[in-house]
Amino acid sequence: MIKPHGSDTLNPLYVMDAKERAALAKEAAKLPSLLISSAAAGNAVMLGSGYFNPLKGFMNKADALSTSDKMVTKSGLFFPVPIINVVKDASAIKGAKQIALRDPNVEGNPVLAVQSVEAIEQFSDDDMKFMTEKVFRTLDTEHPGVAAFNSVGKTIVSGPIKVLNFSYFETEFPETFRTAYQIREEMQKLGWNKVVAFQTRNPMHLAHEELCRMAHKAVKADGILIHMLLGKLKKGDIPADVRDAAIRKMAELYFPKNTVLITGYGFDMLYAGPREAVLHALFRQNTGCTHFIVGRDHAGVGSYYGPFDAQTIFHNEVPKGALQIEIFEADHTAWSKKLNKVVMMRDVPDHTKDDFVLLSGTKVRQMLAAGQPLPREFARPEVAEILMKYYQSEAAKGN
Repeated sequence: MIKPHGSDTLNPLYVMDAKERAALAKEAAKLPSLLISSAAAGNAVMLGSGYFNPLKGFMNKADALSTSDKMVTKSGLFFPVPIINVVKDASAIKGAKQIALRDPNVEGNPVLAVQSVEAIEQFSDDDMKFMTEKVFRTLDTEHPGVAAFNSVGKTIVSGPIKVLNFSYFETEFPETFRTAYQIREEMQKLGWNKVVAFQTRNPMHLAHEELCRMAHKAVKADGILIHMLLGKLKKGDIPADVRDAAIRKMAELYFPKNTVLITGYGFDMLYAGPREAVLHALFRQNTGCTHFIVGRDHAGVGSYYGPFDAQTIFHNEVPKGALQIEIFEADHTAWSKKLNKVVMMRDVPDHTKDDFVLLSGTKVRQMLAAGQPLPREFARPEVAEILMKYYQSEAAKGN
C-alpha cells in the first residue's frame, strides 16, 4: 500500500470517539444550522471517510478558484476539483463561529457535521462561469454536472469540519459502504501490498470483469478493489442497490476468493470527465491502492469529452509527482468473435467493428426490459438476470 495524498498518515474527519461524538451531536442541536446541498453532503461524507485527505474541511473562495484553475490550492496542495459548501442563503448563520450542517438526503434533516466558520464569501457570476468551464470543460446546462453545480447557490461557507455520521450510505449499504481507512484495514488483513482499483457507476459486464483481470495480471497485483459510487446519479442510471447486487454476484461466481474487495463510497457523481478521473485517482491513493484503471471516456457523459481525455490529463496537466498512485490506461474492451475472448480494441488492429460483440446502452435496456437474455459474450447470465428483473419492474411501472 502507498501513503495517503498529502500526509504520512490518513486523517479522516469523522469523530471516532463515541463519547466525543455524542457530546458534539448534543452541542450541534443548539447551534445555528444550514441545510446543505446533496453535493456538499457528499463532500462531508468523503472528508469524514478520509477520501479527501489531507483537507481539513471546506475550501474558501480563493482555494476553490485556484483548484479550478490550476488544480492546486493557494498553499500549493494538489487537488483537482474544489471541495466546497455552497448555499443560496447563509443569513441563518450570520456571525456564527460554529454551525451544524444538516443532511438533505435523510428524512428529518439530521446533523451530518459541525463546521467552524472561517469565512462566508460570495461567488460572482463570472466566478461560477470560470469554475464551471475549468472543471467541466463546458458551460452547457444540459450537462448534468454543470446543471447541478450551478443550482445550489453562490454563497460559499468555508472552514474545518467534524463529521458525525455517514448520511444514508452506512444504513442503506451496510455491506458495501466503506471509508478509506476501513479499506486500508481490510487490505492490510488480506496482506495486499499492490492493489489495482476499478471505479464503477454501472453494473459490470463481461468486458469490465476481464479488464479487471487484465490490469491485475499486468501490474502483478495482490488484489482488486472494485469501488462503486453509491451517491446521486443522473436520470436513467441504474440505482446503487441493483448495481451492488449484480457486481457481488459476478465476483462471487467468477473471481477466486480473497482476490476482490467490493466496496462503495458516498459521493454524488460529477460527470466531469478528465478532472473527475484525477479526483478518482487521488482518493484511491487515500485507500492505499497502488494502481488505478482509467478507461475510455472515464467519468464522462454524452460527447463532452474525447474518449481518452481522462488519460491524457495525467500526462499533460497533472504535475509530476503530484500523485503516487499509478494509472493503468485501458482501451475499450469487448468480446472478439475471431479470438473467442475479451480483448482491448487497441490490441487487435486487424479487427473491424463487426468482429466484436457490441451493444449500445439503449439496446441493452430494451432487451432486458423485454425479457430477452443478453449474449453470453456480453454479460454473465446471473448478472443479466438481476438487471432484467430491475428493467422489467421499471417497465411495469411505466418508467
